[in-house]
Amino acid sequence: MMTRRSTIRRFFHAFAATGFVVATAAVYAGETPLVPDDQQSVQELPALQNPAPESPAQENSSSESPVSEAVVQPTTAQAHARPDAGNPSIILKGMLWLTKPGIVFLKTPIGLLTLSSKTTLKDFRASQYVSFWIHDAHLAIDIRNRSDGSLVHRFLSGPFTRHDEGDNKLWRWTPEGDKPFDFGAHERPLAALREGTSVTVEVDEKGTVIGIHDLQFDLQIGQIPAEGTAAHLLLSGTVSKLKSNFIFFRTPIGVINVNSKIGIKDAKVGQTLTLHVRHRNVVADLAAPNATAMTRRFVTGPLAFASPDHASIRLWTPNGEQVYPTDRGKAALAGVREGNPITVELTGDGTVVDFYRLN
Repeated sequence: MMTRRSTIRRFFHAFAATGFVVATAAVYAGETPLVPDDQQSVQELPALQNPAPESPAQENSSSESPVSEAVVQPTTAQAHARPDAGNPSIILKGMLWLTKPGIVFLKTPIGLLTLSSKTTLKDFRASQYVSFWIHDAHLAIDIRNRSDGSLVHRFLSGPFTRHDEGDNKLWRWTPEGDKPFDFGAHERPLAALREGTSVTVEVDEKGTVIGIHDLQFDLQIGQIPAEGTAAHLLLSGTVSKLKSNFIFFRTPIGVINVNSKIGIKDAKVGQTLTLHVRHRNVVADLAAPNATAMTRRFVTGPLAFASPDHASIRLWTPNGEQVYPTDRGKAALAGVREGNPITVELTGDGTVVDFYRLN
């Protein structure tokens, strides 16, 4: 019998190299979101087949500014796992920016999120919003009405796992915990699936599968979330390519294009990168290839002085709030108002290297 660990490992290979595409050109705060100049570049990615491209998309002329937030997945052992636990882990909320046949472009606090499908997403409206979750090997997408929060669609993706109590029930991770869903009218195609096979289903609020779909996504990480917005992201992977300001970041969920302007300097191909986003804070950890020890950490967040004489600042990190002396950052900090973003570069042992303004 297949273990849960081997099921997730197999699913990640499918997740990264096939059905779920995560790669794009990034957008920095104030820049126009980038959209493929040919809708075929997104729409014609065969479901569960194409790897993510490693090239920035062409720029579109829209000038609206981003908004956002998020959702997630299933397993018996983690029935009540927090949506923000695990790695990879993403929670975003997106508002409509642009639609094309089979493609929905959404603005989120960290960049542009694109959803594409040949079998669904045909009725998306500007009056709706999307909550998007990734939790370990699972994906959840809610489309809801902005007026009252009522559910329009819920899509759940992950490795196929039957419920212990019956062959016609599917275990799915959801943001509320693991839940069983009846096969409904889709018993024949679902019953034919092998344990661990990647599948995306649409479910209703009664706990029944109401559709099986191809569904792909494309996520940009190009800006620090603005004040008042919420976002969560934790991803680890390898720097696979560098081009201009773009860091091509190969992760278990595909290749993501990250804009280095969010506070990452001197990344090198082959380095391990772990990226944390929490509200207005971004932390990037770099390590040598195949090494576990961090060599550089870049901590970016709203400037908050920790002492009246401005001799230190306080920033959020995954280890909790930390205080850093400002003696090496006098030039960079000069004239910067509290609340504006600032980056501090640290060595692997936490020693301050320098401070940088975001540009």
